[in-house]
Amino acid sequence: MDIESARKFYSQMLLIRRFEEKCIELYSSRKIRGFLHLYIGEEAIAVGVMHALSAEDAVISTYREHGHALARGISAKSIMAEMYGKVEGCAGGRGGSMHLFDAKRRFYGGNAIVGGGLPLAVGMALADKMMKRDRVTVCLFGDGAVAEGEFHESLNLASLWQLPVLFICENNYYAMGTALEFSESEVNLSKKAAGYRINSFQVDGMDVTQVAESAKNAVEDIRSGKGPVFLECLTYRFRPHSMFDAELYRKKTEVNAWKDKGPLVTFKKTLEDKGLWSKIKAQEIEDEITKTIDDAVTFAENGTLEPISDLEKFVYSPEEAQ
Repeated sequence: MDIESARKFYSQMLLIRRFEEKCIELYSSRKIRGFLHLYIGEEAIAVGVMHALSAEDAVISTYREHGHALARGISAKSIMAEMYGKVEGCAGGRGGSMHLFDAKRRFYGGNAIVGGGLPLAVGMALADKMMKRDRVTVCLFGDGAVAEGEFHESLNLASLWQLPVLFICENNYYAMGTALEFSESEVNLSKKAAGYRINSFQVDGMDVTQVAESAKNAVEDIRSGKGPVFLECLTYRFRPHSMFDAELYRKKTEVNAWKDKGPLVTFKKTLEDKGLWSKIKAQEIEDEITKTIDDAVTFAENGTLEPISDLEKFVYSPEEAQ
């Protein structure tokens, strides 16, 4: 861990945290509409995983994907504009919070369907293997997805065909309002993947260095032809499932206990132990991020709403294509 790496990890996690906090403010003032699923508390996973990827690798995400998109390098401006439904957004203003998309970054979108990204990842990885491309497809999903048929079908085929897929399960212990222990007979989700003969590991999802190291090792194994890898990242979301969630299923004491070992707290302690905390200039990073987010909000506020005349655009095929 050198100063440059430490600064990068901390700044990326802090950017995600501050971006999400700004989204809460904007949602409360009705600037952002629709559903809003926040990534606060899970920042270490996005930053650690994206650190292990190349520009040619692909990312398929879930509906809680703001942090994934930011860590992948999609600008805060284009993401915020998308949240506002503006044309300048990364999905042209048509996706919103749950459907961020950027083909240039090979970020193939959030997905409102629980587990919906899993078969897409397997299909992309199959294409890459058939074309003999040196690419890895990363698929991120929550613990709730393991109850879906797509989970089992996708892992089975990925293992059977030895596909270059990195499965990242962000286990935050709650599928919406249902605790994992009330829906799964086996709460160690990595064992489910092991049942399909996939190399599977549990990782401390609150420790960005552990996530980054585990993801790096997994990607190296996948590139060497050893087949898919499954990482279960144990984490916790500090905010409700979505902004509509009354959060009656867990106690504040539980949430506060997890906050005490959150990604930013954990990483700060790691840097202090290594004598690096004072050297990364945390306040300077904070100031830079404040400006980045302020600029993103201004960009979104001044963005363009799609005209009504384009309402059916991308809905029906052009007549000449029929």
